[in-house]
Amino acid sequence: MIMDNNNLDMPPGTLVENSKSPNWGVGQVQSCINGKVTVNFENVGKKVLNQDSSDLKIIDNNANR
Repeated sequence: MIMDNNNLDMPPGTLVENSKSPNWGVGQVQSCINGKVTVNFENVGKKVLNQDSSDLKIIDNNANR
């Protein structure tokens, strides 16, 4: 299950996908400070994104349990 993250807190360790760039793969949030989210994606490495204008979707790991 993927949840819309608009205005949600994304603590370090949160798993996300970027719906605009699905080829980036799954990413893990490293930090979320002042609306800037640093994510380490499996296929492209570290990206710093603006939380308000990015298409990050939080991956809900609990949906598979």
